[in-house]
Amino acid sequence: MPISCFLTVNLGSDLCALRVSAVALSPALPPRHAARGGLGLVIAALMLGMAGGALSQTNDQPATAKPGVQITAHTNRLRVEINGQLFTEYYFTNVPRPFCYPLLGPGGLPMTRNYPMQSPEGEEHDHLHHRSFWFGHGLVNGQNFWTEQDAFGRQVHQQFTAIESGADCGVIKSENHWVAGDGQLICTDDRVLRIYARPDHERVFDFEITLHAGAKPLLLGDTKEGMFAIRIAESMRLTKPAAKGAKKGEPGEGHIVNSEGVRDAAAWGKRAAWVDYVGPVAGKSVGVAIFDHPTNPHHPPWWHARDYGLLAANPVGQHDFENLPDHEAGNLVIPAGQHATFRYRIYLHEGDATQARVAERFNDYALTPK
Repeated sequence: MPISCFLTVNLGSDLCALRVSAVALSPALPPRHAARGGLGLVIAALMLGMAGGALSQTNDQPATAKPGVQITAHTNRLRVEINGQLFTEYYFTNVPRPFCYPLLGPGGLPMTRNYPMQSPEGEEHDHLHHRSFWFGHGLVNGQNFWTEQDAFGRQVHQQFTAIESGADCGVIKSENHWVAGDGQLICTDDRVLRIYARPDHERVFDFEITLHAGAKPLLLGDTKEGMFAIRIAESMRLTKPAAKGAKKGEPGEGHIVNSEGVRDAAAWGKRAAWVDYVGPVAGKSVGVAIFDHPTNPHHPPWWHARDYGLLAANPVGQHDFENLPDHEAGNLVIPAGQHATFRYRIYLHEGDATQARVAERFNDYALTPK
């Protein structure tokens, strides 16, 4: 009898999704064998193909590019394509916290570091927790949800409440639990990613997260270790990776500028509505701009903008960034049973902040409703 099925094969380093349509099962291979996985599943797929089925590998570029934003679910991640081209993949299972990798900008150029997801030559293997693009904080009711050392906390994916492809944008909505190293539930969150179908010379997406306090108040403690973060591509750095035996790297080709006109290393720890990190990738000048929405708590935030490529908006790091004696100066408390929402936009562009009209694009974003 003709059937249509969708098979997923684990071939080691990646998942291979196979779609088999309008074929007849061979009498020599009953349907139950196709559920066993491994070699038997591969043989089943091949036999189905020989029987006249259409066999396609869906984790590569599709044969016919679909316009708009397409989101495809895999076992451990969601694949996001814009106009048929890979933009990013959202990893949500068996990870310390959900993250997006890679993050492909104008012309498909990689805008974030590969480590620790991969280990190519020429990249520094520092800060294991800098996983491309993520959200976390170092003091949440005293628990560490930033680094991956000792008994660190994890953001545990619970479910997707929406996965929507679209001609103009794609939407991913999920619920997550923040679980301390000892298993204690600290808080929960709802997060939304909106990815827009933009021309190839730019990429734009919004990130919104709502933190929910439980029966007790939720304290986001004053520390520089947070919060909405990206680790840019190594070639874009303000300072190059240090040569073997050297304490400091040579000046790089990257540059930083914020909404107040503060540049490069001086932008670290300063408050600003947006920051743009610009540098070369494959010989082309590109930039990563992060916008902090004016409705966010403690707007404008301080910026953990490092010369080695970290860029993070931090609304609660006042004592670290301003070198204050009061270690609780920047604390943010969410009362029991209440919530707080943080909204951001990432704008991946060609050229520098002026050429990309970053200030104007921020103003457009600032006018968007809650």
